[in-house]
Amino acid sequence: MSRLRSHARVIRVLSVIALGLTIAGTFALMERLRIGNSMARRQRWTRWFMVCLTAALPFRVKVSGQVPSQPMLWISNHVSWTDIPLLGMLAPLSFLSKAEVRTWPVAGWLALKAGTLFIRRGSGDSKLIQKQMGQHLLGNHSLVIFPEGTTTDGRSLRTFHGRLLSSAIETEVAVQPVAIQYLRDGKPDQIAPFIGDDDLLSHLRRLFANEVSDVHIHLLTPIASQGKERAVLAFEAQQAVHAALFGDSNQPAHAGQSADVRSAARAA
Repeated sequence: MSRLRSHARVIRVLSVIALGLTIAGTFALMERLRIGNSMARRQRWTRWFMVCLTAALPFRVKVSGQVPSQPMLWISNHVSWTDIPLLGMLAPLSFLSKAEVRTWPVAGWLALKAGTLFIRRGSGDSKLIQKQMGQHLLGNHSLVIFPEGTTTDGRSLRTFHGRLLSSAIETEVAVQPVAIQYLRDGKPDQIAPFIGDDDLLSHLRRLFANEVSDVHIHLLTPIASQGKERAVLAFEAQQAVHAALFGDSNQPAHAGQSADVRSAARAA
């Protein structure tokens, strides 16, 4: 019976993905015909798709805090690919993703047509992507980044890298810290994380072979970016997320964090 339930859940997710492909195909056709194809429309349609996808996933979702009414740069910890639909259902959002995602079958095309911005690690194109991010924010479109640079198992928090926060500082757009917490029987969920060499289909099978688990999304107090150093802004966001996840706002600096970041954070 559990195997049938698992297969039924996978089929449901695949049907939602098929819906997403239809939406993405519509965007592609509108591009070719040069019909009105605004980012605001992309974000609205994408949000509807994210709502459908989240409903098909085996999670009970609790949201704490207020969804911002103004465009902001959302900064979140990163545990799984499921972070994207879980956040994307909350508001019209676009995401910043590593360039490799663009090459993924199906998911890469969906991300592209949804308005995702892609960045290549170590390629020297950070100034270009910061300019694109700034234009995005100035166009009154919220954007989500995962400043850890990779996913974790949810039981720790990696250093938040600040170089991509320049776009928020230059445009004077506030930062919205977000903490995503996956729990199973009150403890960190060991099934939800999407890490290492995991693949999407295996992860879906693993999720659906088990009972429904809980996700708590903490929308924390926004942080003003005006006049701040990006390292300080990143550190403040990291502290807020850490406190929401682990209840300690005074955790020691991470090993990879430089002394100037720590001193800047203390002076902020």
